Amino acid sequence: MQYAMLVYFNESDFLALPPAEQDRLRNACADWHDQLNKEGHSAGCLRLQPATTATTLRENSGQLVLFDGPFAETKEILGGLVILECRDLDEAIARARTFPSLPAGFSLELRPVMPDGTRRTDAT
Repeated sequence: MQYAMLVYFNESDFLALPPAEQDRLRNACADWHDQLNKEGHSAGCLRLQPATTATTLRENSGQLVLFDGPFAETKEILGGLVILECRDLDEAIARARTFPSLPAGFSLELRPVMPDGTRRTDAT
């Protein structure tokens, strides 16, 4: 089963770290993902550009409205995601628990990925 592991962090707190610590965390996360790949537990990952590069789309009275930056008013931003290949949620939690930036204040959200071809008919 696939789980999306969404990686959230406080961008200003991260950027306040010394550059060497930022690099250490980035490299540790890359090594962590390399290990996931070797073990067959990753279906891919994405590291996102800073939130300041985001464009948010909304529709207002039938007109498209664009906003610079993320939509959510929050201190934590989505920094990236990893698609984990795991037997079940317990295994996904065990894999996510080893994410190197978790002790640095990052938070992780795990969500099951909808199987290919699955259609949702409800609004949730």
